[in-house]
Amino acid sequence: MYRKFAVIFLITLLFYSCGEYEKLLKSGDIDKKYEKAMEYYEEGQYVRAATLFEQIKPRLKGTLKAEDVDYIHAKCYYEMKDYVMAGHYFSTFVRTYFNSPHAEEADFLSAYSYYKLTARPELDQTNTYNAINAFTLFKSKFSGSDRTDECNTLIKEMEETLVEKSYMEARLYFTLEKYKAAIVAIKNSINDYPDTKYREELLFLKLRSSYLLADNSIRELQQERYQNTVDEYYTFIDEFPDSKFKKEAERIYNNSTEFIAKRNLTITKQ
Repeated sequence: MYRKFAVIFLITLLFYSCGEYEKLLKSGDIDKKYEKAMEYYEEGQYVRAATLFEQIKPRLKGTLKAEDVDYIHAKCYYEMKDYVMAGHYFSTFVRTYFNSPHAEEADFLSAYSYYKLTARPELDQTNTYNAINAFTLFKSKFSGSDRTDECNTLIKEMEETLVEKSYMEARLYFTLEKYKAAIVAIKNSINDYPDTKYREELLFLKLRSSYLLADNSIRELQQERYQNTVDEYYTFIDEFPDSKFKKEAERIYNNSTEFIAKRNLTITKQ
């Protein structure tokens, strides 16, 4: 019986609360809306709080409440995990109130919102680049911030994602047997991330791509491309003399030099 009355009471309270909120939305009482919006925010009712803040923000411009309302409005979206809108409102807040006590926190949360939108390595990394740039700018603007170490940690994490994506794209070209494109992609990956943990494998893939490109080329192009393969071999073996790919690298080298020697012999006889 007690449980039944408790359920009835909660349902009644819910309907009353909804009715009160609906009336408030239609009301022109700015002070009441502000008061309830703050109350909803403290209670974790972020959707209701954000909706009321959106109604009163235009009316509060130029007042003492405007700054806090704009900041808390952005926080509502952040707490709702709507990071697109949160990032937008936080960055707008920083541009509008750059001297605000909330500016540092808002700037960090703007960057962090981009971070929360970052995707797996195989997907588009626009938000990753945006987040790295935002955190880098944050460190420049707030050089003494307690958040600096956190920024560095997050930037390093995202850079690893970019390294992973670059490596995956290079391997994909190789897997698809697009060896010329693979060579370009590998070269770009190494240039962009010279200290990548995939450096040894990428250099070997570049060597293999060069060899397979030569092997599958028309006769007129093979001499030059096998010579490029030999050059790639020396680059690889000089840097990784004890590589786990050494045996295969030497096979490629031997086949390439054998082709070049036979080709030179043929030209000499002619």
